[in-house]
Amino acid sequence: MNKAATEAERGAVDGLLDSLPAGWDGNPLDGRLAFSGLHRSQQLRHLLLPALDAVQSEIGWVSPGALDYICSTLIVPPAEAYGVASFYALISTTPLAPIVVHVCDDICCRDRGAVEIIGALRTVFGEPRSADGPATWMTSPCLGQCDRAPAVFVQRAGQEDLVIAPATPASVLAVVDGLIEPTTASTASTTLLGRPGGTSLEAYRQGGGYVALAIAASQGPDRTIAEIKASNLRGRGGAAFPAGIKWEAVAGIASDCKYVICNADESEPGTFKDRDLMESNPYALVEAMTIAGFATGATRGYIYIRGEYPLATARLRAAIREAYAAGLLGSDVGGHGFAFDLEVRRGQGAYICGEETALMNSIEGKRGEPRNKPPFPTVSGLFGKPTVINNVETLVNVIDIVEHGGETWAQVGTADSTGPKLFCLSGAIARPGVYEVAFGATLGDLLDLAGGATGDIQAILLGGAAGSFVTGDQLDIPLTFEGSRAAGVSLGSGVIMVFDTSTDMTDVARRLAQFFRDESCGQCVPCRVGTARIEESLARKLNGHGDLDLQLIDDIDVAMKDASICGLGHTAATAVRSLIDLGLI
Repeated sequence: MNKAATEAERGAVDGLLDSLPAGWDGNPLDGRLAFSGLHRSQQLRHLLLPALDAVQSEIGWVSPGALDYICSTLIVPPAEAYGVASFYALISTTPLAPIVVHVCDDICCRDRGAVEIIGALRTVFGEPRSADGPATWMTSPCLGQCDRAPAVFVQRAGQEDLVIAPATPASVLAVVDGLIEPTTASTASTTLLGRPGGTSLEAYRQGGGYVALAIAASQGPDRTIAEIKASNLRGRGGAAFPAGIKWEAVAGIASDCKYVICNADESEPGTFKDRDLMESNPYALVEAMTIAGFATGATRGYIYIRGEYPLATARLRAAIREAYAAGLLGSDVGGHGFAFDLEVRRGQGAYICGEETALMNSIEGKRGEPRNKPPFPTVSGLFGKPTVINNVETLVNVIDIVEHGGETWAQVGTADSTGPKLFCLSGAIARPGVYEVAFGATLGDLLDLAGGATGDIQAILLGGAAGSFVTGDQLDIPLTFEGSRAAGVSLGSGVIMVFDTSTDMTDVARRLAQFFRDESCGQCVPCRVGTARIEESLARKLNGHGDLDLQLIDDIDVAMKDASICGLGHTAATAVRSLIDLGLI
């Protein structure tokens, strides 16, 4: 194989570098300086993932020649670059057809048409992952489109990636043949978080956008953080850590550089609320991150968004361009006398990068493997600097808190679970979508809002793949942090996925086990080995080779909880264990 980069491959990498702002040499720590040698390599390493993405998007795979060109341009050792490239599911280091169709076969889509789509693609294009012909296909974990299942994500070399949802065999083949371009629409059931929307920055501002930033600038960083603390806003991504404590910790550290990160790598099966927020109102996220930067003294922000969200990515990038043009990002934000720069970083298909330190490693151009903690990101985060990291829903709430005051905002919900909460309803439900309620609503309330179940309820998954199952006689569970804790379940990322009696729950359990097996980064033995052994035990039962080895699953669960580096291993067996406890497998 020719190891020299082609002109097109070089052009993809050079185009990325040419697109950087004038005078910015790639150094995230200080754009005014230029170094050589080791310093230069440290300066450019964080562009590794964008460079791989540029080649993958333009060519359809990353050849040895392209990888060598990236390494020589960014001064990254080839072995390290290959280790990064091979880590991500959306980057291929082997030849593929120019169109790759990723069919979601996760726990929601597999019961709603994914099997038929896979069958049609196999008939037309043969076995998956082929380099021959105009297109190929492969199965995918959850694509964050559960409200409009079944879903398909399409990578197209030299063209924009796209999503087809809901998909049919005919619509997927028509898109592959270039006969139609799909359209998708938000299924949000409310004006999410009460924020003004709009298709432009002007429309957003006419609806009240950027009032919160002006208030924050007038009252100062300390008062702004005090309002966040008074609100008792807790993280909406699953960990539920108080946002105000994070902000206060970073604000209180003297540092030459600080960062704000939005974790938009929403990859938990059954979760799609952050996608809905970014697609329907990207300007609110840009404003909220700017407020976070002002309050904590951070001068740079990153939105790390999952690669399977092309529409949200495009809208965020457009919103950021508009904000720069209007003077609402840059060296003097809105004339308020502070600087804040913001950019989007596109993930490449790795659930583990939803873990905050793995995400930071990914931005830095490393494999997306979690770090040991402490130190915590508020002390030593991105590039070793103090960093605030929150998810999309958490950040967008900041706007209402700043506008109306923390104590007023905290009057919504309960004392321990304040404010509104977004829930993602999918599966055997009449009206799948994103629903916003005040904390304190019950599980039954949410099902009623979504039109109720479409069949006899067998089980309901709460919190996503790392969550737990409950049964149809537990609809009185209050959807609060304290209520779910008392019930022995987790709210997680806001997933409510309903399964009726037609679903084989052993098959669901195995798919969840496959998900964790495939998404484990492999860094620590308990998780790497444990997730594989659980999946194998479920496979044996499904294939008629014996019953589940319950003692083995118990032992593995304990070992992963005690010895895994990050939360993936700690929770990898939780959903399976809950199905066992309910007697459903």
